[in-house]
Amino acid sequence: MPNAAQLDDVITDGGRRLAISGRLTIKHVGSVVPAFQALQPDQRPLTIDLGGVVRIDTVGAWMVHRLLRDWQASGASAQIANASPAAKLLIDEIAANDTSCEIRPAMPNRLLHRLDLIGGSLLNAVHTLGHFLAFVGLTPTAAAQTVFERRPLRWNAVIHQMEVVGLNALGIIGLLLFLVGIVVAQQGAVQLRQFGADIFVVNLIGRSTMREMGVLLTAIMVAGRSGSAFAAQIGSMKLGQEIDAMRSIGMSPTEVLVLPRVIAMSLMMVLLSFYGSVMAIVGGGLYVWIAMGIPPASFAARLQEVVPIHDVYIGLIKAPVFGVAIAITGCFQGMQVSENAESVGDRTTQAVVQSIFLVIVLDAFFAVFFTAIGCG
Repeated sequence: MPNAAQLDDVITDGGRRLAISGRLTIKHVGSVVPAFQALQPDQRPLTIDLGGVVRIDTVGAWMVHRLLRDWQASGASAQIANASPAAKLLIDEIAANDTSCEIRPAMPNRLLHRLDLIGGSLLNAVHTLGHFLAFVGLTPTAAAQTVFERRPLRWNAVIHQMEVVGLNALGIIGLLLFLVGIVVAQQGAVQLRQFGADIFVVNLIGRSTMREMGVLLTAIMVAGRSGSAFAAQIGSMKLGQEIDAMRSIGMSPTEVLVLPRVIAMSLMMVLLSFYGSVMAIVGGGLYVWIAMGIPPASFAARLQEVVPIHDVYIGLIKAPVFGVAIAITGCFQGMQVSENAESVGDRTTQAVVQSIFLVIVLDAFFAVFFTAIGCG
């Protein structure tokens, strides 16, 4: 190979002299690697003559430095001769950075590591809760300013969100609750048939759907569908610095983005919950008509007898509260997006999880509260 590195090893009474010529680079160094590896330190003084080197890179500089290091470690003297300033500088830089390092970091104490992770998670949860409560306070503040200071509410945005949250969700929520009503009726009939109480399946369908399952399953479905959308939309806007632009021109992101979504979600949750409960009753009524021979007229009459009106009211009271919780959680997570695209996905996931968790916690609170005031 033209300009390949060559090594001339000369042993004299005054010591050992290695004359290197050609290109001592990664492309041309292969011809002298075996000779370098065969060199073993002895007690003779070593002189490495680089006068014939045309070009040298870090690979060649490392080979020269390693030979010098090993020779000096054996107790013999070693030096470089006739090296160009650039070659000397490169070899010195290699020598300065020849430090030992661990390939794998030392494993910490597992107990302390776990405690550190738990403590960090708790601190992060506390900080997140504090920011969330502050964000919750901003929403009614913006609503109060809109009402009492007569600030214009963006009704176009509210109507658009009502369409997205409510109208576009009718199909999936109706199908879901319809199938749930069939499942409740089928399982209830199987269990009650053992006691000869088939007729009470109507009670089960009516009370469970109007009071609990209708609004709860609707809220969970809306949290997964619209809560995640709120987080993704606002997160993308923050990533594109649109929210910062709003603030710079004096517009409040809470009034422009959050308040219309909260209003639309609270209103549409009432309608969607009632619609979902009706669809669940229709599904259950269809099953008992086909499988148990109870005609729709008898089913409807039985429902009026066994479902108290306060069950309907309870479902309608819970629905807007769930809607506000879902909307605020989704918007809050969207506002927490940091300066990278991966954060949008993470915050969207957290919005869904936290919304569903909050809805279930609120549902448990309402269940205990209404039972305590005699509406059980």
